[in-house]
Amino acid sequence: MRRIPLAIALAALLLVADHAAAQRPSTLNMSCGEAQSLVASRKAVVMTTGRHTFQRFVAQPGYCPLGDYAYPVSAPTRDVESCRLGYRCDSIPPLYDDIFTLRGRGLR
Repeated sequence: MRRIPLAIALAALLLVADHAAAQRPSTLNMSCGEAQSLVASRKAVVMTTGRHTFQRFVAQPGYCPLGDYAYPVSAPTRDVESCRLGYRCDSIPPLYDDIFTLRGRGLR
């Protein structure tokens, strides 16, 4: 069996990755309502949010992996500079439990 040269394998991998990124929906090409509907219908979706940026949006906090925290998130769309699209998931806990208490600082 012949080995595929590393350069050819890497080039093929980059082409596949570039094609996947090109297929990702962009918030900049949608109205705020269209982007919100997409997140709501798919429950979780990765969308391009700028020239070199992307974000995973989930419709509800329950769609975050176990142990992750949900944070409200907005993104620019075709018609609105900051459209509330749902939540982002992060493993870092929130600094505040609520508006009056600071987590881990003994201020309860």
